[in-house]
Amino acid sequence: MNKGLLLIIVLLLSYGFWLSNGFKNIAGGISVFLLGMLSLERGFKTFTGGMLERILQKTTDTLWKSLSFGFISTVLMQSSGLVSVITISFLSAGLIDLVAGIGIVFGANLGTSSGAWLIAGLGLKVNISSYAMPLLVFGALGIFQADKKVKSIGTILAGLGFLFLGIHYMKEGFQSFENTINLVDYAMTGVKGLLVYTAVGIIVTIIMQSSHATILLILTALSVRQITYDNALALVIGANVGSTITAIIGSLSANIQGKRLAGAHLFLNLFTGLFTLVFINQFIAAVDIISASLGIAATDNALKLATFDSLSNLTGIILILPFVNYLVSVLEKLFKEKHPHRFKPKYLNPSAMKFPETAIESVRLESIHLYENAIPVILHTFGLHKRDLVDANHIKQRLEQINDPVEWEIDARYEERIKGIYSAIIAFISQAKFTRETSQSTQLSLLRDANRNLVEAIKDTKHLQKNWLRFMASDNRATINEYKKIACQIGLHIQRIEQFRKQIENNEAPSLSLDALKLTVADDDLQMNRVIETLIREQKIKPETASSLINDSTYMRDIKKNLIKAAEVLFAGNGISNGKIEQRLE
Repeated sequence: MNKGLLLIIVLLLSYGFWLSNGFKNIAGGISVFLLGMLSLERGFKTFTGGMLERILQKTTDTLWKSLSFGFISTVLMQSSGLVSVITISFLSAGLIDLVAGIGIVFGANLGTSSGAWLIAGLGLKVNISSYAMPLLVFGALGIFQADKKVKSIGTILAGLGFLFLGIHYMKEGFQSFENTINLVDYAMTGVKGLLVYTAVGIIVTIIMQSSHATILLILTALSVRQITYDNALALVIGANVGSTITAIIGSLSANIQGKRLAGAHLFLNLFTGLFTLVFINQFIAAVDIISASLGIAATDNALKLATFDSLSNLTGIILILPFVNYLVSVLEKLFKEKHPHRFKPKYLNPSAMKFPETAIESVRLESIHLYENAIPVILHTFGLHKRDLVDANHIKQRLEQINDPVEWEIDARYEERIKGIYSAIIAFISQAKFTRETSQSTQLSLLRDANRNLVEAIKDTKHLQKNWLRFMASDNRATINEYKKIACQIGLHIQRIEQFRKQIENNEAPSLSLDALKLTVADDDLQMNRVIETLIREQKIKPETASSLINDSTYMRDIKKNLIKAAEVLFAGNGISNGKIEQRLE
């Protein structure tokens, strides 16, 4: 928040505290309620220990499952904000698609209505403060324990205690207003009242960044007759529209998919708000009918308001849901993805760092991006391209055409194509807050090692290049042939890794396992040394040349080994508990 705006708010609040004890109680109640929401969110996030994220990955393969996940998780945790943040992170990392993300957000939107039911049905009808103190005591007891689970349960209990206490103080504050000021005197009727109070609801929700807190404020004011029922309806519409601010703020650090999701959320709430305003009389009549059928008294405006909130959100979802795919295509046109620079990081956005699963997947995708930049550097050193990697014959034919190899500036290519991405990956991993947890730390360490293997393969290629250029210009045909064999073996090795990768990505059984490829590396190295010994014995090459060949065959072997180690982590998923990889290997 801007410092100037913050100062103005502080001054206004201070004046309000001096002016009225009722205002002090209301403002304090809102603050305590928001602290409760924050504690509840943190407690659930720690208590689930990644379980919520794992459920999200496995239960969002259809739109209806996504909708159900969003609804149930929000009802249980009473935090659509947490659900939205998780969804944006998973969407940014590519673990779920945009349709699934929209389904979750739509479900969460409907789930927020449960808060109104809890407040109207329980919070305003009993002396809820009597339950707040025991919850706070037990919560504090749990928070100061060393055990992580007990601490998180304590945070949840403290959050509930703060929620109950906030409701109590707000109710007391509005009741005390009866002796000083009656807000009903400022009631507005007709279209003017609808528009003004909808705008007020939007503004209040944006300031507090919590539709739960706004609806609590509305319900407590309504319960003590400080606002009229009609104006309360308009305030609820505004609160639902203003709730999109959470998703919009969350999308600021997300990639284009996160921004599209925020756009879908905004569209849903704007459409629902406008539709409800246009057909407000029909909604009021429907609420009366539904309330009567549920046994809600005609004078119980708080429960009727909760019914209205649920009906409004449900109607908007029902009307938009059949057109989700069309909405996705519109959002993709409105938020066009800029093609990132090929040699700059693509997947390491800050929103992915909030959860272990999304951070690990982002690093894995960025590591594959590094691999895709590293392979051409290695191939070009020997005059090869990825298009040449059809089979051994194509590679040999291409190498036969090379008589005067051109020096490939590996150092310059490394600086241009590799260093920036590699540095960003290392920085991202070191900044991840959860790396102290053993399982996530292990997975990220494996990915970091895979990236180091790729860099080491490039460095070995650089060392090999010196003699490749030198001896390819030699008059000794046997020497030239051996260096072409080295290049051919490296090219064929990469071709086999690429074949393995393609089969894994297409959910096919690999025709050649990486373990089998390791054996070919050892066999090739042994055979190469035998050939060199034969060439020396037959005096086809000089001992000095043989020593260079032996050294360079070692570089070749190390290049192959490093590429296999990287492929094991990036494509075979060894040690990486990633949902997508597990699915491919099942």
